[in-house]
Amino acid sequence: VRLRGLESQGMEIGDAYFGPYICSFPKCILQMAAQGGYAFLDGTVITPGCDSMRRLDECWRKVGQDYPGTLPDFFFFYGVPHKTAPHGLLWFAEETRRLIQAVEAHFAVQVTPERLARAIEDYNQGRRLLGRLEALRSARRTVLTGVEAFAAQIAGTVMPRPEYNRLLEALISGAEGRPSLAEGKKRLMLIGSVADDVGLIRMIEEAGAVVVAESLCFGPRRGGEEVRLTGDPVADLAEFYLSRSVCPRMFGAYRERLTLMRDKIARASVDGVVMQNIRFCDLHGSENGLFERDLEADGVPCLKIEREYGPLVETGRMRMRLDAFLERLA
Repeated sequence: VRLRGLESQGMEIGDAYFGPYICSFPKCILQMAAQGGYAFLDGTVITPGCDSMRRLDECWRKVGQDYPGTLPDFFFFYGVPHKTAPHGLLWFAEETRRLIQAVEAHFAVQVTPERLARAIEDYNQGRRLLGRLEALRSARRTVLTGVEAFAAQIAGTVMPRPEYNRLLEALISGAEGRPSLAEGKKRLMLIGSVADDVGLIRMIEEAGAVVVAESLCFGPRRGGEEVRLTGDPVADLAEFYLSRSVCPRMFGAYRERLTLMRDKIARASVDGVVMQNIRFCDLHGSENGLFERDLEADGVPCLKIEREYGPLVETGRMRMRLDAFLERLA
């Protein structure tokens, strides 16, 4: 299960522990944790996706002291390097082994290379299916709405992989014979900060566009790429996740991310790019500015929107700007 905070009804607890000038995504997660929203978890793994998510580790530990029973029995900080380098790959592989050892000790299970390889194949199958899903969206004859595709991607963060693969296969098979859903509509791409609210995609499509591509951390940024097994599944996982990260947390890789963005735009025949960032998200806020500069120079119209995380609370303002953007594209 990937941590989300979409069901949070406030941020007063998150504000108290994080302070005012912090992205609302970890605040909403902390709010839910303090109010028992994650009491069903047996364990939690926190990674430093950004500095605010790194602080979620220490803030949740403090919440566990102040709100007894809200800290899972297994609580692990999983370090992830910010650069792809030989020593970083070695360190990341060691971090992964440290996580495996902690899981084995706490839950009295064995994570053998054979079991790990089988799990990798389950996820590889899911990646192949997500690649097919992305191909259906990016084709000129788009047969899936952005809402459908995004909801399918979000489901993959909370479901057992074999069951998810079965349902995803059924969705793809059922969509392949549909008529095109994009006739006469502007084809948009959505990028930026963490987004797991289908309502954001729905708002864009209700304005008369169709979202044919995304570059978000709740989706397949690199299509159907798979983990290649070479004999050591831990090293293979470390190499795959670290060397293929398409996130501004990784230093020195902006040009690579820009190239991938341009490829997606061309492949999906994108008419315009909507760049959203959560308020105080320094990583995506700054990188969206770079993308806007370079993509506008390519002739790709861009719209930058700043928002808060959670159920859409600024719909009127965002819808007005989106309508104006679609008029520009027309």
